[in-house]
Amino acid sequence: MNTLCQGMVFSLMMGMALRGATQSQSEVGPTKGNETNEVTPLTLPGAETFIFKKVGETEIRLHVVKPNDWKASDRRPCLVTFFGGGWTSGNPAKSITYAKWAAKYGLVGVAPDYRTRKRFDAKPEDCVTDGRAAVRWIQDHAKELGIDPAKIVVQGSSAGGHVAGWTAIPDPVTPELASDPVPNPLPMGLILLWPVTDTGTNGYGGPKRFGNDEVRANNLSVTGRMPGKMPPTLVFHGTADATVKFANTEEFLAKMKANGNECELISFPGAPHSPNSSKWGEAAAVKEKIEKESLKFLGKLGLVSKEQTSVGGKTTDKEEGE
Repeated sequence: MNTLCQGMVFSLMMGMALRGATQSQSEVGPTKGNETNEVTPLTLPGAETFIFKKVGETEIRLHVVKPNDWKASDRRPCLVTFFGGGWTSGNPAKSITYAKWAAKYGLVGVAPDYRTRKRFDAKPEDCVTDGRAAVRWIQDHAKELGIDPAKIVVQGSSAGGHVAGWTAIPDPVTPELASDPVPNPLPMGLILLWPVTDTGTNGYGGPKRFGNDEVRANNLSVTGRMPGKMPPTLVFHGTADATVKFANTEEFLAKMKANGNECELISFPGAPHSPNSSKWGEAAAVKEKIEKESLKFLGKLGLVSKEQTSVGGKTTDKEEGE
């Protein structure tokens, strides 16, 4: 092969490589260090994506799923759903399933990202502030999203349940974060799946997850920091959860009721953490129960019709795990 042909082949190969790199970068975001092969999805199928927060050069996104009959003039209710992963792993590709499920029943579903330790070297406090900023951004852009900012229900599983719970706490996470955006109004309701509610010594992780700082750990507990008035809350939890103690949820429930708040606990006897995962033999029944009871909860809040609550509906996408 002569020099001219070799040059043409080299140029063609380089062009193909560059196009491939551009396509890859448009689909996933940066990975932090060498701790994980997790990536940050920049888009998700079936959703519109928006940047709701910037931290330095880091852009944090949320993914919006609209019902098929959505119109720009709508003022629909909204379900915001947060993934779990111990503030360490996970991304919205896990929680988008519930956003799509909500859209089937006429709600706008939103699956926000938040900074995790493996992808962004983030602290639990960062996860909480990102989650609250996401809900506030949705409210501030309610008109263009076709939603009613006063009709937002926030859902989350495991550490995502912790993030969800904090969206109903109006106080600053820390004095240094007093200027961070907070939902206004606070969520209309909460749906918490095997949630982290206690981060203190007897809770999930304890001080060791906070640099052995007991003050930091206690400061981020939902049970310890929540105000007297909380939105109606529906909680799901397996009694044999070895990751997040079932007893922590019982303590959360007791305090909610002692303060006069509406809170219902649906337990799964003998079930482990993430009982809707395919790793659990009764996952299908658990998922069906979650969807049925969640629809009933949304019906009590006046966000779906009685006909919808009687029908139910099963998700077909990959289940949300921890």
